[in-house]
Amino acid sequence: MTLSPPASNIRIEPATLEDLPQLTDLVMALLGEEADFTPDRIKQELGIKLILEQPNRGRIFALRTDHTLIGMVNLLFTISTAEGGFVIMMEDVIVHPMHRGQGYGSMLLKHAIEFAKEKKFKRITLLTDKISAESQRFFQKNGFTFSHMIPMRLTLSDTTNA
Repeated sequence: MTLSPPASNIRIEPATLEDLPQLTDLVMALLGEEADFTPDRIKQELGIKLILEQPNRGRIFALRTDHTLIGMVNLLFTISTAEGGFVIMMEDVIVHPMHRGQGYGSMLLKHAIEFAKEKKFKRITLLTDKISAESQRFFQKNGFTFSHMIPMRLTLSDTTNA
């Protein structure tokens, strides 16, 4: 399948608090597709807001047309002792279902990678669904490789403190 180039009125820019409702809608849709999560609008909105209010925690980049937010990528900042510097945990790479297959996801990834390079981050790590071969192929096509690490999780009780 040949992808047509993205429309010229599409742009990627830092998300703002004004984008919160649309960003939350996108994350809700993504989590609805994943086996490990149950969408919860209050939690998703809070998580997005925590990032938007404190840019030292990370960045959310919005993919938008002149009128609508159609995608996003969420980059969280942390430090790796293995890398000896700052690294990114990339989450929530989302393109609205009506706009998939047009190269927009690749645009978001390229933007995130360029941002990371420009800011001298050492690594970008992401989690993708184990059962989604399509998602894995997408990230591999964009330069990501499998790690020998296995993700594990301990969910702690709900808290609103960050």
